[in-house]
Amino acid sequence: MIAESVGREARRQLLGELVRAWVDEIPEGELASHYAKAVADLDEHDLSMLAAWHASMEVGMPVANKEFLMGAFQGLGDNRREALRIAAGLRGEDAFAAGVAEEQALESVLPWLSRERATELAAECLELYCWDRLGSDN
Repeated sequence: MIAESVGREARRQLLGELVRAWVDEIPEGELASHYAKAVADLDEHDLSMLAAWHASMEVGMPVANKEFLMGAFQGLGDNRREALRIAAGLRGEDAFAAGVAEEQALESVLPWLSRERATELAAECLELYCWDRLGSDN
């Protein structure tokens, strides 16, 4: 209901919160496979953006291609979740631009979330709703 009641920018932020919640819940051993799926769907522009982020992590000379990004993933250590958030977020932005409904995103993410994380996400959604309805520039 909240996604249907807010403006475009709040919906975009809601999608970002969904991605963040989903990545937080992925077991450590599954991060690489989810990263591979996210990277596989990125276009050249998104690959360049992700490679630029990798450059800030100093994991070698970044190359904007899938092979480099996958090879560098394990070397990111504690930053692997952030790399996945960025890759999945870029993919989510493309889906958002293509008109994928927030309801579809919710349906695919909610089953992965613990009850505690789903409750946190609901609180974040209420904050976004209030932000949007109380005067953001949407």
